[in-house]
Amino acid sequence: MNKTAIIASTDRGVELGLRIRQEFPHAVVVSTRVHEQATHIQSIAHFLQDNYTKFDTFVFIGALGICVRSIAPYLQDKHSDPAVINLDDHGQFVQSVLSGHEGGANALATKLARATAGHAVITTSSDLQQLWALDTLATRFNWKTDVNNTLISLFVNNQPTAILLDLKDKGTQYLERTKPGFADIYYAYEEIDFSKYALLIAVTYKIYEAPIPVLHYHAPVLNIGMGCSRDIESDLLEQSFREQFQAHGLAVAALKAIGSIDIKADETAFIDLAAALRVPLVTFTAAELNTQTVPNGSEVVRSKLGVHSVSEASAMLLAGNTSLLLEKQKITVRSGKKHTLAVAIDKMAVRSAEVVIVGAGPGDAELISIKGKQLLEAADLILYAGSLVPEELTHYAKAGAVVRNSASMTLEDQILLMEEHYARGHLIVRLQSGDPSIYGAIQEQMTIFDEKGMDYSIVPGISSFQAAAAYLKSEFTIPEVVQSIILTRGAGKTPLPEHEKLNEMAKHKATMCIFLSATIAKSVQAQLLEHYAPDTPVAVLYRVTWKDEAVFTGQLKDLAQIIRDNKLTLTTLVIVGDAIGARKNRSHLYSPEWKHTFRTGKAIRV
Repeated sequence: MNKTAIIASTDRGVELGLRIRQEFPHAVVVSTRVHEQATHIQSIAHFLQDNYTKFDTFVFIGALGICVRSIAPYLQDKHSDPAVINLDDHGQFVQSVLSGHEGGANALATKLARATAGHAVITTSSDLQQLWALDTLATRFNWKTDVNNTLISLFVNNQPTAILLDLKDKGTQYLERTKPGFADIYYAYEEIDFSKYALLIAVTYKIYEAPIPVLHYHAPVLNIGMGCSRDIESDLLEQSFREQFQAHGLAVAALKAIGSIDIKADETAFIDLAAALRVPLVTFTAAELNTQTVPNGSEVVRSKLGVHSVSEASAMLLAGNTSLLLEKQKITVRSGKKHTLAVAIDKMAVRSAEVVIVGAGPGDAELISIKGKQLLEAADLILYAGSLVPEELTHYAKAGAVVRNSASMTLEDQILLMEEHYARGHLIVRLQSGDPSIYGAIQEQMTIFDEKGMDYSIVPGISSFQAAAAYLKSEFTIPEVVQSIILTRGAGKTPLPEHEKLNEMAKHKATMCIFLSATIAKSVQAQLLEHYAPDTPVAVLYRVTWKDEAVFTGQLKDLAQIIRDNKLTLTTLVIVGDAIGARKNRSHLYSPEWKHTFRTGKAIRV
């Protein structure tokens, strides 16, 4: 929990501080001025002397000189100093004073400036150029780094930079999307012409000795499996481990976990090594280890422990990966005792082919998620159903991407096309209308992906029922009126389960969102009227958010006629319920009498 102290020097500053505190529920407002909602202090110097190390952030309201002189006796370095912000008591200028990156003062100054309608004063070069803050990337993406001011200087001065990405994670995807113009991205060290660059930034699990300065970001993606002689010496095992990593160019900082067989759970050397490296020690049963097919099985190990492999199988289980980065190494330490070591990289970190099922949203190309748009921009193959997904969404595709309309293709045709691109290590986006989990027909695709061992993931999208609520300016869950939403369809060519028939669903009188049922509108209306009143509000939405959208409202008794008169068939959604257009019944959440964690109604004291 971030603890913030707001220090005000004037009466106007106290009032501004109290307004700012609304943005920071766990902040305290202190002042040398007397105010019933602020904590009175004898002096700023005395307050800081007692509290400088107790807060993550200090917001000074008043003269910048007072701020600087007050904090000066306590400054250490950017790794330990708190974030310090200073703003005038009118809130016009909000200046990041200290720990702009690591402490978050730059981001906080920007947030405060928005809250006060003021101007954020940021002097950090990388922020002004909208470049990566190299000193905070590691924290942001759970990497370890050896960044220093010399390397930062090369980057902020726009020196030609090579970016080497040996793995794949959220951080590397961010770098790919946002790289500056003076940087080029590579996926293999051998491809880099170092004569063109002044700096190499490597997101990797390796150690590189390059002819130019190197900034390493090490991601925790390496898993080692180990076996050993009983009571092997802790210091000798650690020394051997480090020598092996160095010999194979692997970074100790990239280690994620150590694995072995369960009978080694009490092996002192393993416990000590895990503690020294600050990684978990994970053990597996013989049955679990025997699930892995390894390249270097041992009959000796099988005869003694009942398993064909310890080190290789453990590494593979930890990584979720069936291939090894480093096969079993047999090492004899100085005392004569032996151990084995194998290394596997996390499966999810391997830069390999992937299928992503992306929710396209209800139709409007701007309603796709940011992540979905980014995937479309990066995809090598985009497969979409043209009858359900607007072509405009495919305009996000990069140059050279293959874009195919699947409307005339069988499932088998689609899979064959995806397999061709998968074999080449491509990113494949299967674009589904709305949200894939709702009538998306993705189960049959995922079944085949599972059978073929293809990696895939799902990115959710906005469903048409949510777009309908937005169009109708309605909240589908109204306090004390309706608190449930039912997403369903009528029984057409595909029958419904017995317990999900519309007349049974209608008993709940929830907000009913009915898909794929315009052609059986008369039957739908009759079943709903068994429990809903004839004058219940109804909305019929055709291709909502598309350029040719059409929306009709009325009462349930007119539902079939609305659909018939307007010749509505496919891509029509029906909404039924009292929540449509409702404007009564206030939520308790924002009632003055309703207290909760972020609004107690009380001043927080030091």
